Amino acid sequence: MVKSLRSTLHGGLRLGKVNIFPNREALNHAVASAIVKCAQHSVALRGRFSIALSGGETPRSIYQLLHQVPFHHQMPWQQTHIFFTDERTVPPDHKDSNFGMANSALLSRVPLLQENIHRIEAEDPQPKAAAHRYAETLEKFVPRRHQLPQFDLVLLGVGTDGHVASLFPGTTILQETAQLVAAVMVEKFKTWRISLTFPVINHADNIFIIAAGSEKASVLKQVFISNSQAKFPVQQLQPEGTLSWFLDKEAALKLPASK
Repeated sequence: MVKSLRSTLHGGLRLGKVNIFPNREALNHAVASAIVKCAQHSVALRGRFSIALSGGETPRSIYQLLHQVPFHHQMPWQQTHIFFTDERTVPPDHKDSNFGMANSALLSRVPLLQENIHRIEAEDPQPKAAAHRYAETLEKFVPRRHQLPQFDLVLLGVGTDGHVASLFPGTTILQETAQLVAAVMVEKFKTWRISLTFPVINHADNIFIIAAGSEKASVLKQVFISNSQAKFPVQQLQPEGTLSWFLDKEAALKLPASK
């Protein structure tokens, strides 16, 4: 059974539609179906589909599902452009690479046009230069509407600290408004990350936030229920388009009953 919470405002975040699923398998199928539906709609409307993929274990299982029946045959792969929300500063074949994960789980298994796969060249020893080049890639390949590149869909996970993409608590990138893509030093990992910034994420036509597992329950409770000012990066989302949450029962364990 799927439960939905009402759209509301908490801590500055417009929650949008919140869907809760009984288990991880149901969650994965629901997200895969929603991606296909969004892709088909975008291609029918504009002749192409642009999606920014997220890293992490939960998205991996969804990517693995997308190349299987029936989703494999339902996706308009030839019209799909693949981008990434963020990347670690490692080569694309590194075990920590978001591109590497998505490539092995999905991209190498479906008939995408290679020129439509746009990865972040995060192996560059100068992260700021790599971020600048990726911003140029967005300008070139993502249709510009209302002065900003507009993705058809951005997929996001949410960390136990409330981060999305590589927008971590206490980092300077949270205040970035001029750049589409920025490099940021994440002190907790002692490493650079490259990430889309809030202006381009918020400008997407659709945003899906995916969370699974009991370790996400505490942060989601604070995000959804707290009436205090925003304290987590995810609460800085101010989507101009549609925002949809996909949670499994464990992640939603501390949320109020559906209404």
